[in-house]
Amino acid sequence: MGLFTSLFGGNKSNECQEDKQKKKNFEILKYDGIRARNMRQLPYAIKCFEEAIALNEETETMQLLATTYIQADRTEDARNILNRLCEKEPENVNALLSLANVCHMQQDYDSMASACEKAIQIAPENTTALYLVGKAEHSRHNDLQAIVMLTKAITQNETFTEAYLLRAEVLWSMRQAKDALEDIEKVLSLDANEEKALLIKGEIEAALGHTEQAFECFNQVAELNPFNENSYLLKGTLQIELKNFDQAIETYEEAIELMPDNAKLYQERGRARLLKGDKEGSMADLKKAIELNPENENQINGHFKNFEDTGKGILW
Repeated sequence: MGLFTSLFGGNKSNECQEDKQKKKNFEILKYDGIRARNMRQLPYAIKCFEEAIALNEETETMQLLATTYIQADRTEDARNILNRLCEKEPENVNALLSLANVCHMQQDYDSMASACEKAIQIAPENTTALYLVGKAEHSRHNDLQAIVMLTKAITQNETFTEAYLLRAEVLWSMRQAKDALEDIEKVLSLDANEEKALLIKGEIEAALGHTEQAFECFNQVAELNPFNENSYLLKGTLQIELKNFDQAIETYEEAIELMPDNAKLYQERGRARLLKGDKEGSMADLKKAIELNPENENQINGHFKNFEDTGKGILW
């Protein structure tokens, strides 16, 4: 029997054993990778997933590898894997949307829009695809098209908070305060503690001259999240515009106590001090801001010179 097996069935038997071992090795690598990723051992997780897909380009494992690359700030590697997956499975909407998100991280908005459009061709009513193409269009400064796509997403899902929020941002960038506020109120009706919505509402209220309502929004965000730097930055800016320089300085001091390594806060406190006439204090904050963020030295110096020359200025 052994002779006949070796002559007629041995190769098939060996191939079967090899396939079983290959499948077993794949499963071990995949689930070791998942465990490592859950434990934030990203380099080991990446190694496991890479070796796993070398054995079997399984969709889930390729997506896991792409996600882990993103967590490790390896966006180009993530993009390469997702491109491979999209070539392998051109009808895979989730892969296309993951690719769109990576393109957004890389600020490649043309490729982001292209991936989204492919997803929409496959699934015209996919709200995430509609939202992401709206996001790409806004980034490409095609704001009217962005509003069209976001409105389509909202029509498909009337509780799509992110779509309302982004449409409000786009509308406010076009200075359509009334329509932007309507979207913000819708977001807040869905989530009363949505920090970004409260900040945009505060900005709009400030621009409309409703300072009390604006301060309420900024203070609410600071209470919800004391480490939200924008609540202090926007509040301080409004106080400066009202020429309440001492209050602005107090606002930034409160923020600096919580976030002592935040260059932007020193920069803004320096602005308030300069406008108050405290050049020495302003210079100290300028030096601290540059020390914390030396890459923006020219920008910071330029802003301070502008404040000194004009007595005003907005930093964003």
